[in-house]
Amino acid sequence: MKISRNWLQTFFDAPLPGSAAIADALTFHVFEIDGIDPVKSQDDHGASDEVLDVKVTANRGHDCLSHRGIAKELSAILNVPMKADPLRGEVALEPKTDKVAIIIEDSALCPRFSAAYITGVKVGPSPDWLRQRLEAMGQHSINNVVDATNFVMFNIGQPLHAFDAGKLVKKDGTYSLYIRGGKDGGQMLGLDDKQYTLAPSMLVIADANKANEAVSIAGIKGGKPTGIDGTTVDVILEAANWNGAAIRKTSQTLKLRTDASARFEQVISPELAAFGLRAGVELILELAGGTIAGFVDEYPRPQEIKPVSVSLGRINDLLGTTFSTDDVTDIFKRLGLPFTQEGDTYVVTPPFERLDLMIPEDLIEEVGRIIGYDKVPTTELPPPVHPPEINMNFYAAEKVREELTEQGFSEVYTSVFADKGQRVVANKVDGTRPYLRTNLIDGLTEAVKKNIPNKDLLGLDTIRLFEIGTVWHEGTEEVVVAAAQEKEEPTQSPLSYTTTHHTYENLPLSTAGRYRPFSKYPYIVRDISFWLPTENPAQTYKEFVDTVFANAGNASIQVSFRKVDQYEKDGRTSLAFRLIFQSFERTLTDAEVNVIMETVAAALKGEGFEIR
Repeated sequence: MKISRNWLQTFFDAPLPGSAAIADALTFHVFEIDGIDPVKSQDDHGASDEVLDVKVTANRGHDCLSHRGIAKELSAILNVPMKADPLRGEVALEPKTDKVAIIIEDSALCPRFSAAYITGVKVGPSPDWLRQRLEAMGQHSINNVVDATNFVMFNIGQPLHAFDAGKLVKKDGTYSLYIRGGKDGGQMLGLDDKQYTLAPSMLVIADANKANEAVSIAGIKGGKPTGIDGTTVDVILEAANWNGAAIRKTSQTLKLRTDASARFEQVISPELAAFGLRAGVELILELAGGTIAGFVDEYPRPQEIKPVSVSLGRINDLLGTTFSTDDVTDIFKRLGLPFTQEGDTYVVTPPFERLDLMIPEDLIEEVGRIIGYDKVPTTELPPPVHPPEINMNFYAAEKVREELTEQGFSEVYTSVFADKGQRVVANKVDGTRPYLRTNLIDGLTEAVKKNIPNKDLLGLDTIRLFEIGTVWHEGTEEVVVAAAQEKEEPTQSPLSYTTTHHTYENLPLSTAGRYRPFSKYPYIVRDISFWLPTENPAQTYKEFVDTVFANAGNASIQVSFRKVDQYEKDGRTSLAFRLIFQSFERTLTDAEVNVIMETVAAALKGEGFEIR
């Protein structure tokens, strides 16, 4: 979620700290920040704003995919009051109108559909302040009516959609919108000029007075035939609430993800629709003029808000803290969580938008993160009363890993899908491997073959691989271990370990090295041999290594080598080394590697080495 610092400031009278400080506050208390980017205004040549890329987690998508949501978090974290919260107070969708009728086919998929009928608007360009706000979000300004709907979505999190009422069919003086499933094979031209094929599982908004023709893909994309343009005079403004799973499935099927669908997928409160609709109407009237003819609101089952209780003792037990009632009271007040207190027990009535506050642990998390987890003392866990129970499957896997890695085997993971087998996958990953594997040997054999050409690059004489994984055979699901190496038949056996007196403490710590990225470009191999002098061979070997590294590579070429042969003749020792050249930027050529080898050979001869 992109968040403009200038936009955030509009929620506060007190000046906010710089963007870096805001990023730190959010990172340590609620969300990570992917970056901070300057935004230049078209009215000057300097950076007039900064935009934070906030990684809003899935559990907070219902209330924090908006500037208001992030401002609310900052208010609690920094203990700076908001000058006004647009989601507090009463909001009335009045007056009512009978000029627009709403029919909902399934209220489980559309819990609420609210609309406003506005007449006499004048569509035109948006003012500079609105255009700049939207451009900071990466949006292009369209016109004052459409921009108003986008502003409300980015401001408080409720997507809106505006229909040109003049492009809908009026019957007996009334427009009628029908929320239904998409007809199989039905078509709709979107506002993006793309034709979308509909399916029964997709929710659409249809013109009930025009043979139920789809005019919008619910919660995702509006239809172009009813879009707002310079000829628009009357507007029907929609603020609805949709089933998150249904929107997600439609979005994935159509490969169409929008700012609106991203919010509905996370599930937002149906109560938010009224606040969004009212805010949208007021902004359109301000920017485009017109008159509000009235509202219609279909909301058959209002949201039920359940209080959540937690005691001070439970908070401190779970966090390992000694917070007082004053500490907890202060946090709940800063977060804007209404509560009553009975002794040391708090009964919190979550605000309608905080759908994540359902159990006591949710409230405890709020206390911990706002106070700061760095304020939670480190406390040793008490010793267990009984010895820990050993998970034998895990123990067996770790024991096998230890034994095989000591023998020079490397662990791999191969695909669980196969081109033949006994169990067909319901949702096929691809058409070539529609089965679950019955063994590990096939995948391991293929992995060995693929790695043999890379032995030099890996610095190995023999490829040895093993895998611990699940197979599906004879109607059963079983974890097995298999090992394979080149020029030998692979083996597979069930994973079991029956000993009961071992503990995890006997298992060694990992000695894995640091991960190094690999190049996608092919490598070139060259061999070089030389005679070791009889005096001080160890020092001579070090000189050889230093000379090779000093002359074989450069900033763009990686060089590695290993000894591949050694033999003695007439009291002298001969060593043979294999050098591997590879670039991270391009494919090397034989010609340039030959030049490098000539340079290395000349340098070695200059150091007194006798090259074979």
